[in-house]
Amino acid sequence: MNFLQVGDAAIHYRTKGLSAGKPVIAFVNSLGTDFRIWDTVIDELGDAYAYLLHDKRGHGLSSVGTPPYTIETHADDLIALLDHLKIGEVIVWGLSVGGLIAQSVAITHPERVAALVLSNTAQKIGTAEMWNARIDAVRANGLESLVDPVMERWFTPAFRRDDNPLYAGARAMLLRQSAEGYCGTCAAIRDADYTDALARLVVPTLCVAGDQDGSTPSELVESLAGLVANSYFVRVCNNGHIPPLEQPTAYAAAVADFLKALPPGDTEPLSVDRHSRGMATRRAVLGDAHVDRASAQATSFDQPFQTLITESAWGTVWSSDRWTKRERSNVTIALLAALGQYEEMAMHVRATANTGSSEDDIREALMHVAIYAGVPAANHGFKIAKQVLANRNASSPLKEQTT
Repeated sequence: MNFLQVGDAAIHYRTKGLSAGKPVIAFVNSLGTDFRIWDTVIDELGDAYAYLLHDKRGHGLSSVGTPPYTIETHADDLIALLDHLKIGEVIVWGLSVGGLIAQSVAITHPERVAALVLSNTAQKIGTAEMWNARIDAVRANGLESLVDPVMERWFTPAFRRDDNPLYAGARAMLLRQSAEGYCGTCAAIRDADYTDALARLVVPTLCVAGDQDGSTPSELVESLAGLVANSYFVRVCNNGHIPPLEQPTAYAAAVADFLKALPPGDTEPLSVDRHSRGMATRRAVLGDAHVDRASAQATSFDQPFQTLITESAWGTVWSSDRWTKRERSNVTIALLAALGQYEEMAMHVRATANTGSSEDDIREALMHVAIYAGVPAANHGFKIAKQVLANRNASSPLKEQTT
């Protein structure tokens, strides 16, 4: 068994195929379940992917920690696992509250998410009154008092048969969760609302609904898809709230179609150290002297920012092989000139000595700025570029901001 201490909780996790360098799917399961619900789905998907599964704090074999939780706490637990395992970019596949956690990860750490599968979930689930009533019921009478109504929302009548051992197992799984951990996650769901934040998502997203889901009806899931720009919606028939148990074959097939349609390269090889890679790229473009000065000037106040730009800008965008450094240099100069960020632009003009971008390239980039962003922006951009090119080895370095 594998456990990682994250803050005040020991998180139980399992991996499969991580050493193979395949795209990684990180599963995040629903309220009142543990990660064994994904076993058949993984069998259906096969060896094309690597997998990370974990029990949320307060669920399965993970310890309870200190409830009540927030969705962001659960999201931070997943990020800690990714960091621990040196996994860079993943497909996050979340079910119910797992879908809320997936949304949080994508909103706060977009550089870590190649694609999203938001299953039987929503931007906001239920009301505060509903969740408070459930918390009170569990505290007063235990999970036993909820098991029958929960099963009715989770599964279709055809699945809820006394002779169905999988149904009996699902009941037992719910009853064996920590009541304290269950209530802690109920509070997290109660307080979560990503309605406004979802407008920031651009990652490819599949929203999956069950046609007989009693917890997050398909209309609610479809409304979620309407809030995400790059989203798709699919409904799995004869299915309730827990498709990996009730309809794993149809469910896995629906998601597999989405995953196969992702552009090549949207998932990143395993064990990528973004910071080391970013620092190497940053030095290659800006030069050792510049990076050494920026690093020496960093304090505890701005060090998190320096880490962010090293890992996201330099370790992700600038390190991708989809464009050359010359192409990225030209685009960056044009964007910074168009935005009036001339100090940053000057730094990138100076860096063309390392990227291979020529004076002709810089001129053409600024000509595009003149047409598409305005003559004044381009005029000042030309002024800055001429100054830098005339004295490329200027002794007073420019202060690094957002690269």
